[in-house]
Amino acid sequence: MRQAVRQSPSDPHLPEKPKTRPGSLVKSGGIVGLMTLLSRVLGFVRDQVLAIVFGAGGITDVFLVAFKIPNFLRRLFAEGAFAQAFVPVFAEYRETRERQALVDLAAHVSGTLVILLLIVTTLGVAFAPGLVWLFAPGFGDEPERYALAVHMLRITFPYLFFVSLVAYAGSILNTFGKFALPSFAPVLLNVSMISAALLAAPHFEVPIVALAWGVFVAGTLQLGLLVPALARMGLLPRPRWGWKHSGVRRVLKLMAPAILGSSVAQINLLLDTIIASFLVAGSLSWLYYSDRLMEFPLGLLGVTLGTIILPRLASVHALHKTDASSTRFADTLDWAMRLAVLVGLPAALALGLFAMPMLATLFGYGAFTEGDARASSISLMAYAAGLPAFLLVKVLVPGFTARQDMKTPVRIGIICLVANMAFNLALVLPMLWLQIPHPHVGLALASSLSGWLQAGLLYRRLHADGIHRIGVPFKRTLRQVMPALLVMAAVGLWLSSGNWFALAPLGRVLQLAGILLACGVAYGACLALAGLRPSQLKSP
Repeated sequence: MRQAVRQSPSDPHLPEKPKTRPGSLVKSGGIVGLMTLLSRVLGFVRDQVLAIVFGAGGITDVFLVAFKIPNFLRRLFAEGAFAQAFVPVFAEYRETRERQALVDLAAHVSGTLVILLLIVTTLGVAFAPGLVWLFAPGFGDEPERYALAVHMLRITFPYLFFVSLVAYAGSILNTFGKFALPSFAPVLLNVSMISAALLAAPHFEVPIVALAWGVFVAGTLQLGLLVPALARMGLLPRPRWGWKHSGVRRVLKLMAPAILGSSVAQINLLLDTIIASFLVAGSLSWLYYSDRLMEFPLGLLGVTLGTIILPRLASVHALHKTDASSTRFADTLDWAMRLAVLVGLPAALALGLFAMPMLATLFGYGAFTEGDARASSISLMAYAAGLPAFLLVKVLVPGFTARQDMKTPVRIGIICLVANMAFNLALVLPMLWLQIPHPHVGLALASSLSGWLQAGLLYRRLHADGIHRIGVPFKRTLRQVMPALLVMAAVGLWLSSGNWFALAPLGRVLQLAGILLACGVAYGACLALAGLRPSQLKSP
């Protein structure tokens, strides 16, 4: 008989399983969304500080490479493959085994993870010159930039060790319905980097090196935030090497294909970085600032939805592999897809329409010039075209990983990876040959095209497997959203005009806020007139 893991007098630390009542996903999403919003707002403050203090030139490009390498690996392995592989296995142990088995799994996974991360971190620091050449080969022609990139990468690379353990701890907390602390952890990265730029940078011979140390310190702070929470839950046992442990082997087996399947967007950004390193100085920075704006709704909604539905889907699949469970599984996916459409489409439209006003308002001060804003705004428009697809991918991939199906996402990931490379060559090379300004825009557009391809292929497979079929609720949401988008676009075009760099900083903020508020009110009013009611957004 199945023994569910529950709190009892003999298990004083382990929390009760969260109840799957209607609205619980909405509440969890609200917590994650609020913390993510705080992180994203501070992220914008961080990027404002970077733009004002360091601008968008060659030196900033160097730091962005040194930061992107561990950050890329973090998203690829820690928050991507590891979380997608570990949560379903951990949720299954929690639902079907005794507490001691759950603690034993945590001990062996943490011990194995620590050893592997120490090896990877040591190799990363030792072979930093090769990593810089691999990720930004264009720096090879400029010895000073190359040497500085190597130096900063050796400081930032250990961040991968700390943040991977943060992902491990956050996965456990999320499985028990505790979303607040893991969602708050990224705030510490932004605070640390802001402090480094404003307080520490003037004391360095090369001021921007302070940012690298800010990244290192942030990793220690994030891990220190979550470890006490695991200890209070009784899930911080002595780490053990567990290569032969059955649970660890299952996690590793699921991780291998998940590396590509859940992180195609990150690999696409890496390819963009490699190609952009050969373009005119500033191209990496222009892509970075436009990507940061695109990442705001993607993180706020896409990451939030993916975070909260994965434990729910994994628990449903582990407990009841029945027709009724399949209905609950499909309803959860459908709810997340409808929210992605409802919020993602207007967000993409706003980024496309107000790219220049947003960049001018957020970053257009100090060393960040009007030309930088204009170059970044074009690539932001290209990224905005793919935002709905990126959101859908965040929702659809858990539909596979919760069922411990990693092979399908990886096959689709490989297809999209190859497609993105082809799109990059097809778009950027002609722009270079014809000397069309701002060829970096082709990189952003290629990412959007591959994102749509990935979303389409993922959904087609879910449909073919009978996991989800578009029904009345989703079609009704689309019918309500499309006219509202047209009205929103008309209001935005009518209100936005003029030279934003001619305005004072406060004037830019007030005018942009007024335009966005008017567009939001117009969009919401049209949805209400079309019959959308809050009851339609309740989680299953």
